[in-house]
Amino acid sequence: MPVELVRLELRLRRRMLLGTGFGAMAYLLLIVLMYPSFRGDTSLNSMLSSNPGAAAAFGITGSITSPAGWLNGNMYANFGPLLALLLSIGYGAAAIAGQAADGTLGLVATLPLGRTRIAAAKLLALVLVAAVVPIASYLPCLLGPHFQLYPNWSALAWTSVALGLLAFDLGALALWLGAVTGSRGLALGVSAAAAAAAYLLSSLAPLVHALRGPRRLSPFYWAVGNDQLARGVPPAALVALAGLGMVLAGAAVPAFRRLDLQ
Repeated sequence: MPVELVRLELRLRRRMLLGTGFGAMAYLLLIVLMYPSFRGDTSLNSMLSSNPGAAAAFGITGSITSPAGWLNGNMYANFGPLLALLLSIGYGAAAIAGQAADGTLGLVATLPLGRTRIAAAKLLALVLVAAVVPIASYLPCLLGPHFQLYPNWSALAWTSVALGLLAFDLGALALWLGAVTGSRGLALGVSAAAAAAAYLLSSLAPLVHALRGPRRLSPFYWAVGNDQLARGVPPAALVALAGLGMVLAGAAVPAFRRLDLQ
């Protein structure tokens, strides 16, 4: 696949990628710096335990003043996935359907490259887009020991991988829908709705007994919704996330080959 095409895809979105990446890094650095002030605050745990609905809405499980709970409740269970999905779904919807609408995809298709190679380049760009927020979030955590924050480093690393896979999966869904329909708005809307439904299914399951079984169908549950920063990410969850991404990516390639470019 042409590296130049991947570079072009990223260059066209460099401001959003850099802005979101540095924003996530700055936000999590602030969270790390604040941890010593909340580390021994038992009232915070009491408030959340007395209001389980609010805790569930933000994906908070366990003690929020523990290292894993602090990072999970302030970033990895809610804000981190939101930022990662904004990038990946936005790129997935624009990569084919958006470029087809503005006429640039037709120009790319005239290059001496097969559509399979073009689609592969866009999927590789999606991998890199999906990695921006997990990497930007992980780096400030390395300063944690200087501020009494000692996370489980193995669990944190694998949760970051799982977050990247989650972002890729929803981005690949948007890319596939864009290739099938040719509509950027439809791809963006359906993928965003799917992400919201998956998040609610995972986060509200502790409050709604009927959802406790079905929540295992949610990629959010596999990636960040089961206290992964404390328990680690099960290999089966990583396989499921990677497998879902491969299926969606595999479906996007033939859909792009069939797409009628005007």
